[in-house]
Amino acid sequence: MSRAEWLFYHLCRLTLALVFVYAGAVKIQDVVAFAGHVAAYQILPYAMNYLVAATLPYVEFLAGVLLLLNVRVRPALVAIGGMTLVFMVALVSVLLRGLDIDCGCFDPAGGEDVSAGIALLRDVGLMVLVGLTWALRSRLTTRSARCEARKTLKVR
Repeated sequence: MSRAEWLFYHLCRLTLALVFVYAGAVKIQDVVAFAGHVAAYQILPYAMNYLVAATLPYVEFLAGVLLLLNVRVRPALVAIGGMTLVFMVALVSVLLRGLDIDCGCFDPAGGEDVSAGIALLRDVGLMVLVGLTWALRSRLTTRSARCEARKTLKVR
């Protein structure tokens, strides 16, 4: 892996980390407002809105912290990619049903409205970052494994 790829990997990883740490932290501060945004999607039963609103921000925050620390990167990417994919499906549902709602991603208090279309485009970008980070991480770990194998062979 070249130095440029190494830097690009860390840039992608840190960008995802900061986005999800921030998104989780903002939602943790106002779970009730976030539950209102979840309810606006009109997908889940009433009680499930609060369950999702109470747990999702912590998963986002934890996955972001793992990426920030460069620990358990692949499981964090699976969690982030899975959450983003589910959210993209929910946004497509909103667009198909013609609902005019704020996504509630980064401002559950409602100060900044973001349309479902814009949020969907942003999520496509996040999925690209997830894919790039996964691929670059694979190259990084493959290279590390080869270096370790060479060291082991030299010792013998």
